[in-house]
Amino acid sequence: MSLPAAFKSLLARKLQRQAERKRLRGPASLHYTISEHIDDLNPAVWDALTANASWLLSRQYLKAMESALPDNMSPRYAIIRDADGNPLVAMMMQLATLRLQQTHAADVHRSAAVLTETIDKITPGQRILICGNMLTFGQHGLAFAEHADPEQAWHGVAEVLYRVRRAEKLSGSTHFMMIKDLHAPWQDSAARLTHLSYRLLETEPNMVLTLDPAWKTWEDYLASLQSKYRSNVRNGILKPLDDASCELVSLPDLSDEAERIHALYKMVQINADFRPFELDAGYFPALQQTAGSLLRASGIRQHGELLGFIVTLKDGDTAIAWHIGFDRQAADQGLPLYLRLLHAAIADALALGCKELSFGRTALEPKAALGAKPQAFSVLIRHRQPILNKMIKHILLGMEHDDAPERNPFKKSPAIEPAN
Repeated sequence: MSLPAAFKSLLARKLQRQAERKRLRGPASLHYTISEHIDDLNPAVWDALTANASWLLSRQYLKAMESALPDNMSPRYAIIRDADGNPLVAMMMQLATLRLQQTHAADVHRSAAVLTETIDKITPGQRILICGNMLTFGQHGLAFAEHADPEQAWHGVAEVLYRVRRAEKLSGSTHFMMIKDLHAPWQDSAARLTHLSYRLLETEPNMVLTLDPAWKTWEDYLASLQSKYRSNVRNGILKPLDDASCELVSLPDLSDEAERIHALYKMVQINADFRPFELDAGYFPALQQTAGSLLRASGIRQHGELLGFIVTLKDGDTAIAWHIGFDRQAADQGLPLYLRLLHAAIADALALGCKELSFGRTALEPKAALGAKPQAFSVLIRHRQPILNKMIKHILLGMEHDDAPERNPFKKSPAIEPAN
């Protein structure tokens, strides 16, 4: 008796998945150079692989950050070559030691709280190996050569993560591996790692504002808003700050007020849902010195005292509204410091000549009101213990994240009359 066609198709797909899983679990027939210091890798090869990638993968930035990373983090790097020695992938990783219970339980979904509490009880003091940069948002951990076959390249990425995890056993077990902040076009090709028990988790979206080429200054952006949104900016943000004798200023040298900037940063960071690290006061001047003209910092002063700051980085055509800090007490008394700093980032992004501004995750409502639209983000995550890996799969399936609200603050474009 012949098997039903539907059953045959199901069986064929299962056998195909098993074959793919077996293949990925075997060696990739690639060559790897792995190091703790970027200077130990071939600079010409690294530069060639990252030439069209993020500035956050540049040797200049990575070298500077080796001495500025938080105490609980350390970098790892890898170059992947094919069997003929041709470079395929440049890879930046970070090892971090943290407790996953560093979470405001009231501010996260219960499924996430259950996951972190359970894992902490079984394996307290987590060590996580991240492919990417925990200090920022976005895919800043990988650069593929133009000729690289995605299937081969991702196989190599998974093998590097496995090798680094195994090599770190003398320093303690590494519990989690994560590939962070995948977005288009990375998401589809990275999904093949689910055959290696990686779990794909969609996170809150990155909010991105497209900068109209007609906008040369922030005033141009403001003029493009509908009247009610423009009025909210003038009366709800600018006027209260003017009445309180606050002014927006440029911060050309963060080292002048490094301790105050660090204190403002901590006032925001301490309220974050999840705090995997803490930057020190020397980080911000080091970042500014390294980035040079790619970075702009703006602040809000009241009678000379700095009440808030925001750092915006030019990364190709994208500006990243990166680090922010503000005086929580002043904000609680009614000063709209956060919103004014978001607008300052728009001005700085335009001054940097960028085409879009990446605001990152969180605070989706105020960013949507600025005209930013959501960009889907996801992470791939895997735990070394099979039982926890199975738990993660089922828990993550039930996790939710906030969706960005629909907002269109801009004036309608004038209708184009049809030609006669």
